Amino acid sequence: MKTEARRRARERLDERLALLKPEERFRAPAKGWVRAIRDALGMSGVQFARRLNVRPPSVASLEASEENGTIQLKTLRRAAEALDCTLVYALVPNDTLQGAVHARARALALRDLGRVSHTMKLEAQETPDGSGDDRLETYIRDKIRERDIWEKP
Repeated sequence: MKTEARRRARERLDERLALLKPEERFRAPAKGWVRAIRDALGMSGVQFARRLNVRPPSVASLEASEENGTIQLKTLRRAAEALDCTLVYALVPNDTLQGAVHARARALALRDLGRVSHTMKLEAQETPDGSGDDRLETYIRDKIRERDIWEKP
């Protein structure tokens, strides 16, 4: 079953990504990682330029592009290698992936059930509110197809 395989894959990714929390630990220094590490190593811009096989003004340009967020990954990777570092690249979700999928399915279910509830109120056929969460989870399980949750507005 593809849905189950996707759920297990999300859980495995969630476990790996949890190690990156809190992500504030990885925020770049004010002038960027390249400049911070180069300075910490005591390496001049000219020395770094030689290691990169570029001219010194290119180092200033590279560091400025990292600082303002326009550096390309391949350039950052080359700089990391020249500093004897490894570039680590990751997208860290604000919630777990499983949580994001469930929140999206829940929002769609609330929207859909809200329409039904409104229609039933107009027809004086309201249901008691005591079973809201159970009804919502049942709707998500039975009606919301995981592969379609990102298609709807």
